[in-house]
Amino acid sequence: MALWLCRAGRMGEFETKFIEDNAIYCTWDNLDWDLSTITYWETFRDKVQQTYPDDSAKKASHSAGQLSIFAHRMKQGDLVVVPSKIKPIVYVGKITSDYKFESNNEPLYRHVRQVKWLKELPRKEIDQDLLYSFGAFMTICQIARNDAESRIMKMIDKTATTKVPSQATDSVDNALDVLEEEKIDIEADARQEISDRLIAKYKGHGMSKVIAAILEAKGYTTFVSPPGPDNGVDILASQGALGFEAPRICVQVKSGETPLDRPTLDQLIGAMSNHKADYGMLVSWGGFKSTIQKEEANHFFKVRLWTHKEIMDELLRHYTDLPDEIREVIPLKRVWIIDKKDL
Repeated sequence: MALWLCRAGRMGEFETKFIEDNAIYCTWDNLDWDLSTITYWETFRDKVQQTYPDDSAKKASHSAGQLSIFAHRMKQGDLVVVPSKIKPIVYVGKITSDYKFESNNEPLYRHVRQVKWLKELPRKEIDQDLLYSFGAFMTICQIARNDAESRIMKMIDKTATTKVPSQATDSVDNALDVLEEEKIDIEADARQEISDRLIAKYKGHGMSKVIAAILEAKGYTTFVSPPGPDNGVDILASQGALGFEAPRICVQVKSGETPLDRPTLDQLIGAMSNHKADYGMLVSWGGFKSTIQKEEANHFFKVRLWTHKEIMDELLRHYTDLPDEIREVIPLKRVWIIDKKDL
Protein backbone atom coordinates (compact mmCIF):
# COMPACT_ATOMS: atom_id res chain seq x y z
CA MET A 1 0.00 0.00 0.00
CA ALA A 2 1.18 3.53 -0.79
CA LEU A 3 -0.03 7.01 0.11
CA TRP A 4 -0.54 9.48 -2.72
CA LEU A 5 -1.24 13.19 -2.87
CA CYS A 6 -3.67 14.44 -5.53
CA ARG A 7 -4.66 18.10 -5.67
CA ALA A 8 -8.13 19.24 -6.71
CA GLY A 9 -6.93 22.34 -8.54
CA ARG A 10 -4.58 25.08 -7.41
CA MET A 11 -7.46 26.96 -5.78
CA GLY A 12 -9.62 23.94 -4.99
CA GLU A 13 -11.84 24.51 -8.03
CA PHE A 14 -12.34 20.76 -8.61
CA GLU A 15 -12.76 19.79 -4.97
CA THR A 16 -16.54 19.42 -4.92
CA LYS A 17 -16.37 17.35 -8.12
CA PHE A 18 -13.81 14.99 -6.57
CA ILE A 19 -15.88 14.42 -3.44
CA GLU A 20 -19.33 14.14 -5.00
CA ASP A 21 -18.12 11.80 -7.79
CA ASN A 22 -16.15 9.59 -5.36
CA ALA A 23 -13.21 10.01 -7.70
CA ILE A 24 -9.94 11.76 -8.34
CA TYR A 25 -9.15 13.26 -11.71
CA CYS A 26 -5.99 14.19 -13.55
CA THR A 27 -7.09 17.71 -14.52
CA TRP A 28 -4.43 18.71 -17.04
CA ASP A 29 -5.66 20.84 -19.96
CA ASN A 30 -5.69 19.39 -23.51
CA LEU A 31 -4.87 15.89 -22.31
CA ASP A 32 -7.10 13.97 -24.71
CA TRP A 33 -5.24 10.66 -25.05
CA ASP A 34 -5.37 7.44 -23.03
CA LEU A 35 -2.39 7.50 -20.64
CA SER A 36 -2.46 3.73 -20.14
CA THR A 37 -1.62 2.96 -23.77
CA ILE A 38 2.02 4.02 -23.37
CA THR A 39 4.18 2.13 -20.89
CA TYR A 40 7.70 2.88 -22.15
CA TRP A 41 9.01 5.93 -20.28
CA GLU A 42 10.82 7.78 -23.06
CA THR A 43 7.81 7.40 -25.35
CA PHE A 44 5.48 8.57 -22.60
CA ARG A 45 7.62 11.62 -21.85
CA ASP A 46 7.89 12.48 -25.57
CA LYS A 47 4.11 12.23 -25.93
CA VAL A 48 3.65 14.68 -23.05
CA GLN A 49 6.17 17.04 -24.67
CA GLN A 50 4.20 16.86 -27.92
CA THR A 51 0.98 17.59 -26.02
CA TYR A 52 2.52 20.68 -24.40
CA PRO A 53 5.06 21.94 -26.97
CA ASP A 54 5.50 25.31 -25.24
CA ASP A 55 6.73 23.71 -22.01
CA SER A 56 10.43 23.38 -21.24
CA ALA A 57 11.91 19.89 -21.30
CA LYS A 58 12.19 19.98 -17.50
CA LYS A 59 8.56 20.96 -17.02
CA ALA A 60 7.39 18.35 -19.51
CA SER A 61 9.40 15.71 -17.67
CA HIS A 62 7.83 16.69 -14.34
CA SER A 63 4.36 16.60 -15.89
CA ALA A 64 5.08 13.21 -17.43
CA GLY A 65 6.20 11.87 -14.06
CA GLN A 66 2.97 12.95 -12.39
CA LEU A 67 0.79 11.66 -15.22
CA SER A 68 2.55 8.30 -15.18
CA ILE A 69 1.89 8.04 -11.45
CA PHE A 70 -1.82 8.54 -12.03
CA ALA A 71 -2.01 6.07 -14.89
CA HIS A 72 0.49 3.39 -13.89
CA ARG A 73 1.65 3.60 -10.27
CA MET A 74 -1.45 4.13 -8.22
CA LYS A 75 -3.08 0.81 -7.32
CA GLN A 76 -6.43 -0.28 -6.02
CA GLY A 77 -6.25 -0.27 -2.22
CA ASP A 78 -3.72 2.59 -2.03
CA LEU A 79 -4.58 5.63 0.06
CA VAL A 80 -4.94 9.11 -1.42
CA VAL A 81 -5.07 12.48 0.34
CA VAL A 82 -6.68 15.59 -1.12
CA PRO A 83 -5.95 18.75 0.94
CA SER A 84 -9.00 20.99 0.92
CA LYS A 85 -8.71 24.59 -0.22
CA ILE A 86 -12.26 25.32 0.89
CA LYS A 87 -12.08 24.29 4.53
CA PRO A 88 -9.25 23.35 6.95
CA ILE A 89 -9.35 19.59 6.41
CA VAL A 90 -7.61 16.87 4.43
CA TYR A 91 -9.76 14.29 2.66
CA VAL A 92 -8.47 10.70 2.90
CA GLY A 93 -9.72 8.01 0.56
CA LYS A 94 -8.94 4.55 -0.74
CA ILE A 95 -8.46 4.03 -4.48
CA THR A 96 -11.02 1.50 -5.71
CA SER A 97 -10.42 1.32 -9.46
CA ASP A 98 -7.72 1.14 -12.07
CA TYR A 99 -7.05 4.15 -14.25
CA LYS A 100 -9.84 4.86 -16.74
CA PHE A 101 -9.88 7.13 -19.78
CA GLU A 102 -13.46 8.35 -20.17
CA SER A 103 -13.44 10.06 -23.56
CA ASN A 104 -17.08 11.15 -23.27
CA ASN A 105 -16.48 13.12 -20.06
CA GLU A 106 -15.78 16.84 -20.03
CA PRO A 107 -12.12 17.43 -21.02
CA LEU A 108 -10.80 18.03 -17.49
CA TYR A 109 -12.47 14.88 -16.13
CA ARG A 110 -11.45 12.24 -18.66
CA HIS A 111 -8.65 10.71 -16.59
CA VAL A 112 -10.31 9.00 -13.64
CA ARG A 113 -9.72 6.77 -10.66
CA GLN A 114 -12.65 5.92 -8.41
CA VAL A 115 -12.17 6.51 -4.67
CA LYS A 116 -14.00 5.55 -1.51
CA TRP A 117 -13.68 8.56 0.77
CA LEU A 118 -12.86 7.37 4.28
CA LYS A 119 -12.49 10.43 6.46
CA GLU A 120 -12.10 14.18 6.67
CA LEU A 121 -9.10 14.85 8.92
CA PRO A 122 -9.00 18.32 10.54
CA ARG A 123 -5.64 19.93 9.81
CA LYS A 124 -5.21 20.76 13.49
CA GLU A 125 -5.12 17.01 14.26
CA ILE A 126 -2.36 16.28 11.71
CA ASP A 127 1.31 16.51 12.68
CA GLN A 128 3.19 19.41 11.14
CA ASP A 129 5.66 17.23 9.22
CA LEU A 130 2.76 15.56 7.41
CA LEU A 131 1.19 18.95 6.67
CA TYR A 132 4.49 20.04 5.14
CA SER A 133 4.41 16.93 2.95
CA PHE A 134 0.83 17.67 1.93
CA GLY A 135 2.10 21.10 0.87
CA ALA A 136 4.28 19.51 -1.80
CA PHE A 137 4.68 21.68 -4.88
CA MET A 138 3.49 18.98 -7.29
CA THR A 139 -0.11 18.14 -8.09
CA ILE A 140 0.38 14.38 -7.87
CA CYS A 141 3.11 12.64 -5.91
CA GLN A 142 3.81 9.92 -3.37
CA ILE A 143 3.96 10.85 0.31
CA ALA A 144 6.49 8.40 1.67
CA ARG A 145 8.61 10.13 4.30
CA ASN A 146 8.37 9.60 8.04
CA ASP A 147 6.15 6.52 7.83
CA ALA A 148 3.38 8.72 6.44
CA GLU A 149 1.08 6.00 5.11
CA SER A 150 1.07 4.10 8.39
CA ARG A 151 0.39 7.23 10.43
CA ILE A 152 -2.50 8.29 8.22
CA MET A 153 -3.92 4.76 8.40
CA LYS A 154 -3.85 4.95 12.19
CA MET A 155 -5.68 8.27 12.11
CA ILE A 156 -8.54 6.82 10.06
CA ASP A 157 -8.53 3.42 11.76
CA LYS A 158 -7.90 3.68 15.49
CA THR A 159 -7.42 -0.10 15.70
CA ALA A 160 -4.46 -0.08 13.32
CA THR A 161 -1.22 -0.60 15.23
CA THR A 162 1.19 -2.06 12.70
CA LYS A 163 3.20 -0.35 10.02
CA VAL A 164 1.58 -0.40 6.59
CA PRO A 165 4.25 -1.54 4.12
CA SER A 166 5.14 0.94 1.41
CA GLN A 167 4.56 0.04 -2.21
CA ALA A 168 7.61 -0.78 -4.30
CA THR A 169 8.85 2.21 -6.23
CA ASP A 170 8.99 0.67 -9.72
CA SER A 171 8.42 3.23 -12.43
CA VAL A 172 6.96 3.13 -15.92
CA ASP A 173 9.32 0.64 -17.57
CA ASN A 174 11.60 1.07 -14.50
CA ALA A 175 12.88 4.34 -15.93
CA LEU A 176 11.54 6.99 -13.53
CA ASP A 177 11.90 7.22 -9.77
CA VAL A 178 8.74 7.83 -7.75
CA LEU A 179 8.07 11.54 -7.35
CA GLU A 180 7.99 12.38 -3.67
CA GLU A 181 7.33 15.56 -1.76
CA GLU A 182 10.70 17.12 -2.58
CA LYS A 183 9.51 20.68 -3.15
CA ILE A 184 7.21 22.55 -0.81
CA ASP A 185 4.72 25.11 -2.09
CA ILE A 186 5.87 27.94 0.16
CA GLU A 187 2.91 30.15 -0.70
CA ALA A 188 0.35 27.46 0.12
CA ASP A 189 2.15 26.52 3.32
CA ALA A 190 2.36 30.14 4.51
CA ARG A 191 -1.29 30.68 3.66
CA GLN A 192 -2.26 27.65 5.70
CA GLU A 193 -0.24 28.85 8.67
CA ILE A 194 -2.06 32.19 8.52
CA SER A 195 -5.36 30.36 8.23
CA ASP A 196 -4.63 28.19 11.25
CA ARG A 197 -3.79 31.24 13.35
CA LEU A 198 -6.86 33.12 12.17
CA ILE A 199 -9.32 30.40 13.18
CA ALA A 200 -7.48 29.74 16.45
CA LYS A 201 -7.72 33.39 17.49
CA TYR A 202 -11.09 34.34 16.04
CA LYS A 203 -13.28 31.24 16.19
CA GLY A 204 -16.90 31.95 17.16
CA HIS A 205 -18.09 35.54 17.49
CA GLY A 206 -14.56 36.80 16.80
CA MET A 207 -14.88 35.75 13.15
CA SER A 208 -17.78 38.21 12.77
CA LYS A 209 -15.42 40.98 13.87
CA VAL A 210 -12.89 39.93 11.23
CA ILE A 211 -15.50 39.84 8.47
CA ALA A 212 -16.83 43.25 9.57
CA ALA A 213 -13.28 44.65 9.48
CA ILE A 214 -12.82 43.35 5.93
CA LEU A 215 -16.11 44.92 4.85
CA GLU A 216 -15.08 48.23 6.43
CA ALA A 217 -11.80 48.05 4.52
CA LYS A 218 -13.91 47.67 1.37
CA GLY A 219 -15.78 50.88 2.19
CA TYR A 220 -18.79 49.71 4.20
CA THR A 221 -20.11 50.90 7.54
CA THR A 222 -21.02 47.93 9.72
CA PHE A 223 -23.03 46.92 12.75
CA VAL A 224 -21.97 43.68 14.48
CA SER A 225 -24.56 41.87 16.55
CA PRO A 226 -23.48 41.14 20.14
CA PRO A 227 -22.66 37.54 21.14
CA GLY A 228 -25.71 35.32 21.55
CA PRO A 229 -28.76 34.57 19.38
CA ASP A 230 -28.62 36.69 16.24
CA ASN A 231 -31.83 35.72 14.41
CA GLY A 232 -29.90 34.99 11.24
CA VAL A 233 -27.84 38.19 11.13
CA ASP A 234 -24.33 38.68 12.50
CA ILE A 235 -23.43 41.82 10.57
CA LEU A 236 -25.36 44.61 8.87
CA ALA A 237 -23.36 46.56 6.31
CA SER A 238 -24.07 49.46 3.99
CA GLN A 239 -22.22 52.12 2.04
CA GLY A 240 -21.59 55.69 3.09
CA ALA A 241 -19.86 57.33 6.05
CA LEU A 242 -22.89 56.83 8.29
CA GLY A 243 -24.14 53.64 6.65
CA PHE A 244 -27.33 55.12 5.19
CA GLU A 245 -26.58 54.42 1.53
CA ALA A 246 -27.26 51.38 -0.63
CA PRO A 247 -26.42 48.62 -1.00
CA ARG A 248 -27.61 47.22 2.34
CA ILE A 249 -26.24 43.80 3.20
CA CYS A 250 -27.15 41.15 5.79
CA VAL A 251 -24.26 38.86 6.73
CA GLN A 252 -24.42 35.53 8.56
CA VAL A 253 -21.07 34.16 9.79
CA LYS A 254 -20.34 30.57 10.84
CA SER A 255 -16.83 29.66 12.00
CA GLY A 256 -17.40 25.95 12.63
CA GLU A 257 -15.78 23.17 10.61
CA THR A 258 -19.07 21.54 9.56
CA PRO A 259 -20.33 22.51 6.09
CA LEU A 260 -23.59 24.47 6.17
CA ASP A 261 -26.84 23.02 4.86
CA ARG A 262 -29.82 24.58 3.09
CA PRO A 263 -31.75 25.75 6.21
CA THR A 264 -29.00 28.26 7.06
CA LEU A 265 -29.31 29.82 3.60
CA ASP A 266 -33.09 29.98 3.98
CA GLN A 267 -32.67 31.68 7.37
CA LEU A 268 -30.41 34.33 5.82
CA ILE A 269 -32.88 34.99 3.00
CA GLY A 270 -35.61 35.47 5.59
CA ALA A 271 -33.41 37.88 7.56
CA MET A 272 -32.73 39.87 4.38
CA SER A 273 -36.47 40.38 3.99
CA ASN A 274 -36.94 41.34 7.65
CA HIS A 275 -34.16 43.95 7.48
CA LYS A 276 -35.13 45.17 3.99
CA ALA A 277 -31.61 44.36 2.80
CA ASP A 278 -30.63 44.50 -0.85
CA TYR A 279 -28.21 41.61 -0.63
CA GLY A 280 -27.01 38.86 1.67
CA MET A 281 -23.69 37.17 2.38
CA LEU A 282 -23.32 33.74 3.96
CA VAL A 283 -19.86 33.13 5.40
CA SER A 284 -18.87 29.58 6.40
CA TRP A 285 -15.36 28.61 7.44
CA GLY A 286 -16.29 24.94 6.96
CA GLY A 287 -17.77 25.40 3.48
CA PHE A 288 -21.16 24.41 2.17
CA LYS A 289 -22.99 21.20 1.42
CA SER A 290 -24.16 20.52 -2.12
CA THR A 291 -27.71 21.56 -1.16
CA ILE A 292 -26.45 25.13 -0.91
CA GLN A 293 -23.98 24.95 -3.80
CA LYS A 294 -26.75 23.83 -6.14
CA GLU A 295 -28.73 26.94 -5.20
CA GLU A 296 -25.85 29.35 -5.77
CA ALA A 297 -26.86 30.20 -9.35
CA ASN A 298 -30.50 30.77 -8.33
CA HIS A 299 -29.44 33.36 -5.76
CA PHE A 300 -26.49 34.82 -7.69
CA PHE A 301 -27.96 38.33 -7.89
CA LYS A 302 -28.90 38.38 -4.20
CA VAL A 303 -26.51 36.24 -2.12
CA ARG A 304 -22.77 35.67 -2.02
CA LEU A 305 -21.15 32.63 -0.41
CA TRP A 306 -17.77 32.95 1.29
CA THR A 307 -15.83 29.88 2.34
CA HIS A 308 -12.50 29.59 4.12
CA LYS A 309 -10.88 30.39 0.75
CA GLU A 310 -12.72 33.69 0.20
CA ILE A 311 -12.13 34.76 3.80
CA MET A 312 -8.39 34.25 3.34
CA ASP A 313 -8.36 35.96 -0.08
CA GLU A 314 -10.10 39.05 1.31
CA LEU A 315 -8.04 39.12 4.51
CA LEU A 316 -4.79 39.18 2.53
CA ARG A 317 -6.13 41.60 -0.07
CA HIS A 318 -7.14 44.17 2.55
CA TYR A 319 -4.63 43.34 5.29
CA THR A 320 -2.95 46.75 5.37
CA ASP A 321 -6.34 48.45 5.91
CA LEU A 322 -7.42 46.21 8.79
CA PRO A 323 -7.48 47.52 12.38
CA ASP A 324 -4.27 47.39 14.39
CA GLU A 325 -5.93 44.94 16.77
CA ILE A 326 -6.24 42.29 14.05
CA ARG A 327 -2.83 42.97 12.52
CA GLU A 328 -1.21 42.59 15.94
CA VAL A 329 -2.86 39.20 16.47
CA ILE A 330 -1.99 38.09 12.92
CA PRO A 331 1.32 39.84 12.15
CA LEU A 332 2.30 39.39 8.50
CA LYS A 333 5.32 40.43 6.49
CA ARG A 334 5.43 40.56 2.70
CA VAL A 335 8.38 38.93 0.93
CA TRP A 336 9.21 38.44 -2.73
CA ILE A 337 10.39 35.08 -4.07
CA ILE A 338 10.95 33.56 -7.50
CA ASP A 339 7.79 31.87 -8.83
CA LYS A 340 9.12 28.45 -9.81
CA LYS A 341 5.90 26.82 -10.97
CA ASP A 342 6.66 27.61 -14.61
CA LEU A 343 10.44 27.27 -14.52
